[in-house]
Amino acid sequence: MSMSTSSSRMLPDSVHRALEALLRLLSFYLVPLGIALLSIVALAFWNNQYRATAGQPLPLRVMAQDGAEVTPAQMRTQLAGLPEVVYRETRMSPDPLWFSMASAAQAGTVIEFPSRHMVEIACWDSDTLRPLGSSSRAVSAGAMAPLMAGFALTLAPPLKQAQTLSQARAAPSQADVPARVLCRSVLIGPARLSATQWQAGELAVAVQQYHRKSGLLDGGMIVLTLFVLTTALINRQALYVLLAGWLILNLRMGALSAGWDIQWLGQIVPERWLLPSRALTIALYAVSTLTLYQTLFRERLAATRYRAPLRFAEWCCLPLLALSVLLPYHIFLPVMWGFVAYGLVLMTLGLASLMSQSPSQSPSQSGSHTRVAFWFAASFAVTMMSGLVEVIAAALGVRDLAGMVNSVTAALASSLLAALAVAEQMRQETEQRIAAQAELQHAYEAMPVGLFTLDLEGKFLSANPALQRMVGADGHVTGGVNFQHFFADGVWGTLSALVQDQADAELRIENRDGSRCFVVRATLARGKIEGVLQDTTEQHKATEQLRFMANNDALTKVFNRRGIERVFEKASMKPLTLAYLDLDRFKLINDLFGHSAGDEVLKQVCERIGAVLSGEQQIGRVGGDEFVIIMPETSIRVAALICRCLVGRIGNTPYRVGDKAFHVRGSIGLIEVQPGMQMKDAVSTADRACREAKAGHRDGLVVYERDSTAFHERTAELDLVERLSANDATACMVIEMQPIMSLKMPYDSMNFEVLLRMREADGSLLAAGPIIAAAEKSGRMGVIDRWVLSTTLSWIERHADMLVNTQFVCMNLSGASLNDERFIQDTIDILRRHRDAASRLCMEITESVALHDLNNTRRFIDQVRNFGVKVALDDFGAGYTSFSYLKELPADILKIDGNFIVNMNAHPADVAIVEAIVKLAVNLGMKTIAEWAEDGATVQTLADIGVDYVQGFVIASSMAPDILLTVSSAAGFIVDEELNLLVGSLGGAASAPVPVAAMAGAPVAGLH
Repeated sequence: MSMSTSSSRMLPDSVHRALEALLRLLSFYLVPLGIALLSIVALAFWNNQYRATAGQPLPLRVMAQDGAEVTPAQMRTQLAGLPEVVYRETRMSPDPLWFSMASAAQAGTVIEFPSRHMVEIACWDSDTLRPLGSSSRAVSAGAMAPLMAGFALTLAPPLKQAQTLSQARAAPSQADVPARVLCRSVLIGPARLSATQWQAGELAVAVQQYHRKSGLLDGGMIVLTLFVLTTALINRQALYVLLAGWLILNLRMGALSAGWDIQWLGQIVPERWLLPSRALTIALYAVSTLTLYQTLFRERLAATRYRAPLRFAEWCCLPLLALSVLLPYHIFLPVMWGFVAYGLVLMTLGLASLMSQSPSQSPSQSGSHTRVAFWFAASFAVTMMSGLVEVIAAALGVRDLAGMVNSVTAALASSLLAALAVAEQMRQETEQRIAAQAELQHAYEAMPVGLFTLDLEGKFLSANPALQRMVGADGHVTGGVNFQHFFADGVWGTLSALVQDQADAELRIENRDGSRCFVVRATLARGKIEGVLQDTTEQHKATEQLRFMANNDALTKVFNRRGIERVFEKASMKPLTLAYLDLDRFKLINDLFGHSAGDEVLKQVCERIGAVLSGEQQIGRVGGDEFVIIMPETSIRVAALICRCLVGRIGNTPYRVGDKAFHVRGSIGLIEVQPGMQMKDAVSTADRACREAKAGHRDGLVVYERDSTAFHERTAELDLVERLSANDATACMVIEMQPIMSLKMPYDSMNFEVLLRMREADGSLLAAGPIIAAAEKSGRMGVIDRWVLSTTLSWIERHADMLVNTQFVCMNLSGASLNDERFIQDTIDILRRHRDAASRLCMEITESVALHDLNNTRRFIDQVRNFGVKVALDDFGAGYTSFSYLKELPADILKIDGNFIVNMNAHPADVAIVEAIVKLAVNLGMKTIAEWAEDGATVQTLADIGVDYVQGFVIASSMAPDILLTVSSAAGFIVDEELNLLVGSLGGAASAPVPVAAMAGAPVAGLH
């Protein structure tokens, strides 16, 4: 019973499906196939309803007018002796043609002049020269009128039944029908002049057939064009628009070939537009065909050898359009034929290449491309075959070859085949689009980032699997699930506001429990929110770790230099104090017990410091055992208490590392940071205070308050550094000179040392020490040394005639300049420019600088000695003196350090050292200079032990160069009477020179 019921239920469905399959077979296949077969049979075997009997061609006597004005009577006479022809080719000549023909001696006969290139015609009775009629495309008169593609002359029509007797009397009689007709015509273009005689009934059928074909062509092509345009609007494809335009142009080309282009949509084209429109139509058709071809095959032709020729053809299109408007029609056509031939050959060869080449695409893609090329090639073939058939038909005198191949069928077939090519191209693009959509869907599903679409209320419209995994959803999140359901409160409101204000919104968010971090990027499109969600939890952790590593010390976990600088920048807007902490003798722990023990001590030190600090107070490690402590909004007194507590916490309790205990002390320099002070300046000042604390303060703390002398000194130093960093660093600099007196011949020598000074705004002079220190910090020492050297040599040259007693002029050279290869080269150039003055120059090089790079120093000394420059070793004995290097350096003078000279009579050891240096110099062939001599007793001792030259306040302080030129020897500046007597005894002079009175106020106290 149940089986029977089941069968009865299934039977109607099976029958219904079979019926639907049968109907689809009938409608989809059988009906179209039957229509196609019936159409073929009708065209091949059935009688044509509109077939007309061909008219009778009339023999013509034709002659071209040579340009001079002639009368019909003159031309009748000239034509009489010419042979008769069936037609006459104009060969593009625009000259008028005169011709005559014999007409049928019966009324109602019509003579057709079928050339579509004929623009005007006039006819006369050859015997009587009576005008029969004239016509152009715009105006007609008499029995002449436009007909089909050309013109027609109607001879006296027969009397019809509808005519009245009076009309019959008014009609011409049989005798009025001319026996011979004389005509004058003007033809423009590749025209053929001919004449055909028709009976009225047969002509009516031919006219009906003409208009049927014209209507068929117009209607079919316009319907096809409208269909293509509708498809273009629906699919938004520019290719369809191009095809629609090409179809219309193809329609006009077919009409031009058949002679129907004199009308458009049933409206007669004005005569003045006819020839220009023909030229422009032909040019536009050629341009449109090339554009359609390139649009379909550009990518595949790019790799062939036809790419460049086709590009040349494209560049010819615009000039071709211009020529179609500017040139006369009969001149433009040959130009157009050349371009068309060139383009057709190129396109045909390109299509053959595409159809024959082995493609790199898949077989399906290759087949699609080949089919497109095939349909387009077929369209070209139909067009060319149609033209060839028309030529053959014209040659054989057959109007329609088998009634099947003509301009109408060719135009329709060519258009349909081109449409098939475009349709195949669009089908291929559709398949590629479907494949791309499938790949996109697959990528959407497999994408590792979350993709989603929300409505404006925050509800999910779509979401890929990756997003569902990120938010921890059990199933699909679509179907009304809200975005806010998975993320922290307020996220949806912020995201919604962002996408309304920004084209591309980006927001960092967290899930509800804060365990995961995300970055969401969203945009508002078509009333929906499209977005991407990326899980950045691990990236966020790594970023935080990198940020910590960038700002914190890896060992102690406190801030590093970069981190403490950021803390300073944030706190610099508030009053703050800064402390610089340095651990004393910490290096011993590393050296004796290893870096692991030192690292452990550093960790414990930071822990103790952190226990003392509070609030916004921060510590940063800026060196191996050096720390900076920043205390915002902390007064200097409170900060001092904190620092004393730190010193105690650091040093009072030993540090235990394993079974060892270490005692570490700390020294702190504390400053009150001034508003606008840079951190590097604050740290430098605090470091200076820290060094002072290490030097001897028992409590390990030195405090610089805001108005302390140290701050003023530091400010002055920074100001000087800034001045020296400017482009005009040497603008305020001057040189002074301090005499160096010979102890052998004090009245016969005038040697001196050049000293650097800087003139302040108040007119006072700044000594060389601060200038050199600031210049070395600003990196401008080389600039200053160049200026001093050049200025000194120039001064010597200008006053050479007044320096007859000067054997040498000493000038200090800094270590930074000596180690600068560019400065050395500049020095050689300066010496070369001042070669005469260079022989009096003596360059002083300190012992420490000479020992820094012995080879470089020796090379420099050898170079300057080539110019006669002397070399002195300055501050000899002050550093790590090694006698071995003296034999390596070819110095001329040893300048004994002043520390051995000052108060040397009170220290016998100093006298012994100086005496030893003098003996050493004598043995090495060097002269000696003792500086810092401040009393006569010192000068006496120096003379006794054999020193060659003496320099110091007891002789003279530094002075302006102009004052130096007022005396002839260094002894002339001595003002002490006892010293004068001593010097007089040394030099053996008859009398000492009178001291310079002006010198009493000249020396600048404290300037060496």
